[in-house]
Amino acid sequence: MSDQPRPACSPTLFSWEFAADPYPAYAWLREHEPVHRTTLPSGVEAWLVTRYADARAALADPRLSKNPAHHSEAAHAKGKVGIPGEHSADLVTHLLNIDPPDHTRLRRLVSKAFTPRRVAAFAPRVQELTDRLIDGFGSRGQADLIHEFAFPLPIYAICDLLGVPREDQDDFRDWAGMMIRHGGGPRGGVARAVKRIRAYLADLIHRKRESLGRGDGEQSVDLISGLIRASDHGEHLTENEAAAMAFILLFAGFETTVNLIGNGVYALLRDPVQCDRLRRSLKEGDEGLLATGVEELLRYDGPVEIATWRFATEPVVIGGQRVAVGDPVLVVLAAADRDPERFAAPDVLDLSRADNQHLGYGHGIHYCLGAPLARLEARTAIGTLLRRLPDLRLAVEPQEVRRRGGLIMRGLRELPVTWDPSTATGGGTGA
Repeated sequence: MSDQPRPACSPTLFSWEFAADPYPAYAWLREHEPVHRTTLPSGVEAWLVTRYADARAALADPRLSKNPAHHSEAAHAKGKVGIPGEHSADLVTHLLNIDPPDHTRLRRLVSKAFTPRRVAAFAPRVQELTDRLIDGFGSRGQADLIHEFAFPLPIYAICDLLGVPREDQDDFRDWAGMMIRHGGGPRGGVARAVKRIRAYLADLIHRKRESLGRGDGEQSVDLISGLIRASDHGEHLTENEAAAMAFILLFAGFETTVNLIGNGVYALLRDPVQCDRLRRSLKEGDEGLLATGVEELLRYDGPVEIATWRFATEPVVIGGQRVAVGDPVLVVLAAADRDPERFAAPDVLDLSRADNQHLGYGHGIHYCLGAPLARLEARTAIGTLLRRLPDLRLAVEPQEVRRRGGLIMRGLRELPVTWDPSTATGGGTGA
């Protein structure tokens, strides 16, 4: 439940106090100004959509383009919308910035990597990574779960999926760390990391294309090799498109999962009743509550606070508010998923919540491709932590846990935890 009372008048947005707990402010907006025009910290003006019904409709509205070229102030705002550094690194042609038919074509190329069968086949590797990371700190009795667990797990997993060689994955971890650390601060750090990733991906694509041409990698099933094969067999995928696709899958595929695991464990450790309920369920070998629990954690305090940018291509009425051509529209997933018109007792964490059609991974044609993998990683990570560290608890008071800044993502800077090392168990206790 939110720690702050609901504001009596129009709330201050995007302060550090707001970042710590935005839900009272979002409740006020839902009630009084559900489609609210605001000036973002970057100086860009945008509409915030906060009610569930309006949000769901906006996410699927074809009149709201993902292409920043439709922004009425595109020339002025270049670099102020989208992911920092993607413009200068020539990585803008990816799924979060394009519309059909290009979006349809590119999404079809990568959708095969995230089928239920492909994700299920990846489960043993995710379990192996999870156990290896816990092995690294399990006997210590304390850890920072963000930097030692929630962060490296999805980075190594997405690198495996993309086909980044194991010997290069620590470099990726360092670059991704720069993006995480500077996400709400100086954009230069992010831009430098993005340029390094772009240069590496260009070289990796070149090496894999040469290897496939020699027949060395014919059995390779990694995603980058698949993109190269598609390009070479008439799908007309340019090198920039391939690099941009790999980049966005890396960026979206790790940061959302870092936040899902971090926010999820933090929410559980703040709610002993729900946490003990899940522990008992896992001890009894029942995985059902873990599955519904991950969905509830996505709704309750999800990894993506605001959906990525949309721009009106014609006048649009949203929630009774007229939005002009070129205006940016930001759908606030965190507000929509706490809407009492859609969810009973929305500020209460209920791991067995039924009919939980949250918007944590979006809706419509831009629904997150990597959602099945993220769910697998979250179930494995949270379930294994609670099994192997049965008395896991916060090492600091809840109010001392710091949030990262940023517009789109919602995550923790750190998550200090402690446990009795004598109660820790070894790996291989289940997946």
